[in-house]
Amino acid sequence: MTPEHPLPPAVTVAGIGADGWTGLTDAARTALRDAQVLIGAGRQLGLLPPECAGERVPWPTPLRPAVPGLLAAHAGRRIAVLASGDPMFYGIGRALTEVLGADRLRVLPHPSSVSYACARLGWPLEDTEVVTLVGRPAARLAAALHDGRRLLVLSAGATTPAEVAALLRDRGFGPSRLHVLEQLGGEDEACAEGTADTWDRPPGDPLNVVAVECRAAPGTLRLGAVPGLPDEAYEHDGQLTKRHVRAVTLGVLAPAPGELLWDIGGGSGSIAVEWMRAHPSCRAVTVERDPVRAARIEANAARLGVPGLRVVTGRAPECLAGLPAPDAVFIGGGLTAPGLLDTCLDALPPGGRLVANTVTLESEAVLADRYRRHGGELVRLAVAHAAPVGGFTGWRQAMPVTQWSVRTPVTPGNAPVQPSGDDR
Repeated sequence: MTPEHPLPPAVTVAGIGADGWTGLTDAARTALRDAQVLIGAGRQLGLLPPECAGERVPWPTPLRPAVPGLLAAHAGRRIAVLASGDPMFYGIGRALTEVLGADRLRVLPHPSSVSYACARLGWPLEDTEVVTLVGRPAARLAAALHDGRRLLVLSAGATTPAEVAALLRDRGFGPSRLHVLEQLGGEDEACAEGTADTWDRPPGDPLNVVAVECRAAPGTLRLGAVPGLPDEAYEHDGQLTKRHVRAVTLGVLAPAPGELLWDIGGGSGSIAVEWMRAHPSCRAVTVERDPVRAARIEANAARLGVPGLRVVTGRAPECLAGLPAPDAVFIGGGLTAPGLLDTCLDALPPGGRLVANTVTLESEAVLADRYRRHGGELVRLAVAHAAPVGGFTGWRQAMPVTQWSVRTPVTPGNAPVQPSGDDR
């Protein structure tokens, strides 16, 4: 039942841009004038005129863990929070919603820096990919690099443009054109342009967005948007799920946004890397007992744009205890380890997927037994490559791979919840 006199929102969130007070709507100005507590970054609070007489409270560092305590400390007072641009676009609005709930929040958005940047450049917003480097490593930009694409990079500060240029050069995208747009919407708005290859500008204004027109240099290895990257994309010592088998394996694993993969026996990390490249919100934990290979997995993940891949060095199943529950499991090694398959199957939710690959007779026997007991699908994957045979050409057969895949049962009472989230 709806209460006769519903409670007013506990917090008003007002987006503000580089144009400051003059760029706010009447509703936002009224909320800020009436607030007893004004919370925001020091730069944002400095944009308010004296008529906003509420107590000014700058956000502490780190910000997100402080949100519940700060709101509790000012409970019962009229609180207004300042946010950059649109509070619900990589802004504080998300954290406030998680703490308070949407019904206790009033959001008054301002045009985002992305909207301003697309307006200045004439880029259709719906065709422009956005990657944030605020609080995130620059390496994650690599996953978005495709020849001819347009990207907007949300900067962490004044040094971000140079970091972006360096990454582009390192990944073979030196000819890409950069536009660094500063103080968008404000009186001091400015734009600097150049290519990544020649970028040598000193740090400028920390309030900037980097626009990238992606151009690959001749000879740059092409990395597609679907599983099955070239084997040359990975550093490895031979422990690599090869390209064609990898593409089939990822197709059966079927990554979806927000899902978590356990990759057991990581090798070079190729399955986990391409799982995470499937969508910005996909997550993965790879388990590898060899420390040298574990370090190589981390390097491959950073190189291919998924530095968030978590690498656990240790033996499975012992090191699986305490890991977050997976949505899918891939086992590329260690199938004969006692208890491994049972531990992985028990960890999966209803509807979860398990895929196991092997090339040995001993492990194949394990998979055949599980197929007999649990069903699923048992297939043999064979790939042959054309190779010289004297002065002619013949087929050179790679070792066949036996693959077992299975889904955990779903009943009406245990249907899985669709994951959500995006961390571009």
